[in-house]
Amino acid sequence: MLTDIELKKKVEVLTNKLKAGLFKEVIDETKLLLRKRKHQVLFNLLSLSYQSLGQHDKSIEIMEIALKANSRNPHFLNNIGLSHFRINNFKEAENYFKRGLEEAPKYINILNNLGNLKSYLNFNKSAIDYFNKILEINDKLVEPYYNLAINYEALGEFEKSSECLKKILDLNPKFTDADRMLSIMTKYTNNHPHYNSIKDKLENIKLNELQKSHLYFALGKYFEDTNDIEKSFINYSYGNNVIKKITNYKIQKEKNEFTKIKSFNYESLDIVTKDIARKLIFIVGMPRSGTSLVEQILSSHHKVFGGGELPFLDKEIRKIIMEFKKDNHLDKDKIHNLILNCRNEYLEKISNYDLSFKIFTDKAPLNFRFIGFIKYLFPNAKIINCRRDPMDIIWSNFKNYFSNSMPFTNDLEDIGHFYKLYEDLITFFRKKFPEIIYDVEYQKLVRNPEIEIRELLNFCELKWDDNCLNHHKNERAIKTASSTQARKPIYKTALKSSDRYKEYLKNIKSIIEAN
Repeated sequence: MLTDIELKKKVEVLTNKLKAGLFKEVIDETKLLLRKRKHQVLFNLLSLSYQSLGQHDKSIEIMEIALKANSRNPHFLNNIGLSHFRINNFKEAENYFKRGLEEAPKYINILNNLGNLKSYLNFNKSAIDYFNKILEINDKLVEPYYNLAINYEALGEFEKSSECLKKILDLNPKFTDADRMLSIMTKYTNNHPHYNSIKDKLENIKLNELQKSHLYFALGKYFEDTNDIEKSFINYSYGNNVIKKITNYKIQKEKNEFTKIKSFNYESLDIVTKDIARKLIFIVGMPRSGTSLVEQILSSHHKVFGGGELPFLDKEIRKIIMEFKKDNHLDKDKIHNLILNCRNEYLEKISNYDLSFKIFTDKAPLNFRFIGFIKYLFPNAKIINCRRDPMDIIWSNFKNYFSNSMPFTNDLEDIGHFYKLYEDLITFFRKKFPEIIYDVEYQKLVRNPEIEIRELLNFCELKWDDNCLNHHKNERAIKTASSTQARKPIYKTALKSSDRYKEYLKNIKSIIEAN
């Protein structure tokens, strides 16, 4: 039996190992200690270690054992809720979080997790309430201000978002992500105070490379606004170079994946014709091609719910691909069940979003890779492919910060090659499955919005709704880099937006124009 003093020393060592990323060591040592003493801290450490390794089922298993001994422990309830959240079991996650909150109404971690859950499901106003409750308990914490800034921005409340970001920078000047976010919502003039603040940080504060990258993106935006194109390009390049070094991205990996997508035997799949309660609209294309604008227009329709960029389809389709990798000769029954299960899993996930709407949009641009699978999973779904001037797409991808979520965006040549892969794959699917893809041309949409919106609604089998023409008044959340643009009436200034940088894009243009 471990004494309290012995346990405290062991826990301190294990906590430091957890922070250092030595998760397997923590697991092995914690299991040994649990044989000597069943203490809640040890259960938490074990659960967090499994979470950190992405082994959420094991984390849940550990917490369920712990809850049998103490069903009202808020730490246990929070941890098991967090594991359910991370594997997209949203209803279970919310249930455990709320049970934990009943036991400990001021437990900040639970309030934060509930806020993040509500935000993820587009219940942003509820999310804001939870984050504000945290600040009522402790107004010196950076994270709730950051989460508030994200949610206010998503709702188009840019002034409130900016105030939260400024508060963050008061609390922690090294939290440079706030500088970058603030730059997006700022229209700079020469010698703007925020510009001087960024310069001062780069010159006088010790920052790591990632922290600097946020400032470089912010400077890129400053010099863009003040029309110093050379300095703008240089700073955007500095920011992207940092991320590229971190990700170590190679375009060849993408080329290999696209080849496999084209060589997949789609005819072996089984169409599942069972009706579903919701009509699905998949909005795809290159990032920064107008997908957010199209979803904003459609979700302004009184019958349509805008789901935003969702990861669910990608995850479910990769399950199908993995099964085919294991066995190339699956029989028809297995294929049918595989398709049905993946389809049902996807539908279960989106059922957590407002069910009062019968039409649902999924706007994950890179789902263009899965058009062949969508045809079989959801044969009645609508697929909208957004198109825009390729140079505008490439430049817009380069100047926007995507962290490591889309690593091809951190190098101009990589973006150019990725665009070519996209074009080739769309052409492939168009030939293989004629008439299932509807193109929305950004240029046409901007120049003749009403005509193009009417045709778009016709394709989606929707009657005209005046709200679609006034999409900028739509109060739904927009959680993409296009949040500020999609809140404005349709404008033409984004056309040929890359022209100011054309001197720096000559090599990329040759990639695009190559056969």
